[in-house]
Amino acid sequence: MRPLVLLFVLWLPLLAQGQSWQQVYDEVMTSSVDDDEAGEALEDSYELLEQLADHPLNLNTATRQELEQLPFLSAQQVMDLQEYIYHYGPMRSLGELRMVRSLDYQQLTLLPFFVYVDSKADEPQPRVRQRLDSLLRRARHTLTASARVPFYQRQGDKNGYLGYPYRHSLRYELSSSQQLRLGLVASQDAGEPLFGRDNKWGYDYYSYYLQLSKLARLENFVAGRYKLSAGMGLVLGQSFQLGKLATLQNLGRATNTIRPHGSRSEADYFQGAAATVRLWKPLSLSLFASYRPVDATLNERGEAQTLITSGYHRTPTEMQKKSNTHLAAAGARAAYRQGAWQLGATAIASQLDRTLQPQRETLYRRHYAHGRRFQNMSLDYAFSHHRFALGGETATDGHGHLATVNSLSFQPSARLSVMALQRFYSFRYTTLYGHSFGEGSRTQNESGLYLGATWNPLAHLRLQGYVDYAYFPWARYQVSFTSHAWDYLLQATWQRRQWTVLARHRSRLRQRDNEQHTALTANDEHRERLAVAFQQDGLTLKTQLDLAYTRYLHPEGGWMLSQQAAYSRRQLLVSLLAAYFDTDSYQSRIYLSERLLQHEFYFPAYYGRGLRLSALARIDLNSRLRLAARLGYTDYFDRSTIGTALQQILHSHQTDLDLQLRWKF
Repeated sequence: MRPLVLLFVLWLPLLAQGQSWQQVYDEVMTSSVDDDEAGEALEDSYELLEQLADHPLNLNTATRQELEQLPFLSAQQVMDLQEYIYHYGPMRSLGELRMVRSLDYQQLTLLPFFVYVDSKADEPQPRVRQRLDSLLRRARHTLTASARVPFYQRQGDKNGYLGYPYRHSLRYELSSSQQLRLGLVASQDAGEPLFGRDNKWGYDYYSYYLQLSKLARLENFVAGRYKLSAGMGLVLGQSFQLGKLATLQNLGRATNTIRPHGSRSEADYFQGAAATVRLWKPLSLSLFASYRPVDATLNERGEAQTLITSGYHRTPTEMQKKSNTHLAAAGARAAYRQGAWQLGATAIASQLDRTLQPQRETLYRRHYAHGRRFQNMSLDYAFSHHRFALGGETATDGHGHLATVNSLSFQPSARLSVMALQRFYSFRYTTLYGHSFGEGSRTQNESGLYLGATWNPLAHLRLQGYVDYAYFPWARYQVSFTSHAWDYLLQATWQRRQWTVLARHRSRLRQRDNEQHTALTANDEHRERLAVAFQQDGLTLKTQLDLAYTRYLHPEGGWMLSQQAAYSRRQLLVSLLAAYFDTDSYQSRIYLSERLLQHEFYFPAYYGRGLRLSALARIDLNSRLRLAARLGYTDYFDRSTIGTALQQILHSHQTDLDLQLRWKF
C-alpha cells in the first residue's frame, strides 16, 4: 500500500476545476469552527446551501427575504443589491456584481453558485389555480441515490449491529420556478436494519415536504418536515451556529425563514405545517404547528433524562430509544417591515408526553430545561442604513428568565467595517429550539462582548479579526465554578489574479475560578493556518499547513500538511487530496475539509500520526444523468486499531467508497 501512497502524492500536483462553493464556503465562513458541537449546525447550513445551489435565485426578481437566506451577505449588501437593480434596471450578466461596491472578493466568489440573472420578469398569473397549473407544467424532477461501501469491518458488524455495514439514501424532489417544491428523503445509517425491527417501512429515517410560495397573499407554506429561524435565534433559529468568523462576514444579520427540512439530521426540525401570510404590505403573520417523535434516554421512572438527536438506531439499546417520546409545538410570529425598519414578535409553546428530567443533582445540569411544558416569547428589531445597522432580540421563557442579544455594525467606507455584539443569557433561561451567538453550545449561562473588524487596506489584501470575551456565572461541564473565556482571531487574505494566500492565527483562553475566586488558566488553545491556492483554466491547486498548540493538563502540539488538486473540463471533474498529520493527542486535533459528493457532509478531526488520501471523480453522461464516486483512505502510523467499542476497527487503516447517481427528468 505504501508505494501506491507515494505514487499518489508524487502525481497529485500534476492533476487537477474551479473551486466548488463548498471549498469557498469552508474558507470564508467555517474556517474558525474547531469544535465537535458545530457538526449539526454545519450539516444544516450545508443542506440549506445545497438547496439554494439546486434552485438559484434570479437576482432581478428576488425579494429581500429571499436574498437574506444567503448567510454570507450582510444587511447592507442585500440592500445595495436591490438598490442597484432599482436604479439601473435588471442586470444583464453576473459581471455587474462588481459594480456593487459593498461586495468584496468573498461574496463575488460565492454569489455565482446561488444566483443567476434573467432580464425577463416572471409573468404574473391572475389566479392562484392558473399559477399552480403553470408551475406543474414547468416542474422538473430530480432523483439522487447515494451509498457508502466500507472496505473494513467494525466490531459491531460482527456482533452488535442489527443491520448491514452500508450507508445509503434516496432523495427525490419535484421543483418549479422557486415557487413549488415537493420532496422525499430516505436514509439509512451503517448498522441500521432495513425492513426489520421497528423499520417496517424500510428505511430508518424519512423526511418529506411540500413548499408553496408567492401565491397571492400566501408568501410561504410548508407541510411535512421543516425548519424555522426567527430574530437573532433566542427562541427559534440556526443563524449564529457557524462560528464567529461567519458572524463577522454577515455583520450579525439575523434570518427569518420557513424552509423544508431536506437533510438527514434529526435535530431541531418540526413536523406539521407552517405558513406566512401577508396581511398587508408591511405586516406579515406566520403560524406553525408540529407533532413529532423524538428519541430519549429514560430513567427508572419512565422520565426522559436526555433528548437524543444523533439519529442512530443500530443496536437493540438504540432501537429501544427510537421515537419513545413525542413533542408537540405551536407558535406564531408577527413581522412588520417598513423601509429600513423591521420589528418582530415570536411565541412558541411546546409539550412533551413524558416529563423531561435531566440529572439535576449534577451541578452544571441544575438549570437545564425540565418538566413537560415549555414556553418562549421574544421581541426583535433590525434597522439598516448605508453606513450602519442595528439588530437585536430579547426573550423570556415560561418562568420569566431573560436572554438578550444585540448587535451594531458600522461601515465608514467601502474598505472598512466594524461590528460589536453583546449577549446576556441567564443561567436559568431555557429553550428547546433556540441557538444564538455564543462561546458555549447552549443559549444559556453566558454573558459576553464581541468586537470584530474587516479592513481592505490594499486592493488585493483583506484583513479580518475579532476579540470575544465570555463570562459564565454558573458551573459548566468539567468546571464547577464561575469561568471566563477569551477568543482572538486575525486573518489576512491576499488575492490577485490566479493566486490566493491566506494566513490565520486563533487563540482561545479559558479560565475558571476556584473557591477563593482566583482565576486559574484551565485550557489554552492556539491554531495557525497558512494556505496558498492557484486557479487557472479549470485547474485548482491548494497547499495548506495547519498548526495547533494546546495546554489542558499538559502542553501538546501538532501539525498537518495537506495538498489538494482539482481539474474540471466540460462534463468531467477530478479532485484529489493528500494530507499528513502529526499531533500529540485528541486535544491538539486538526480539522480538514474535503470535497464531497452532493448532499454529503464530512468534517472530520485528525489526531495522532497518519496519512489521509481522497479522490473524487464526477462525470455528466448527458444533461440529465450524472455519476460520481469518492474514495477515501486513512492510515494511522501510531496505532493498531481505530475507534472503540462497537465502532472499533482491528486495523490501522480504513477505506470508504462513496457512490452517487443523479437523474434529472
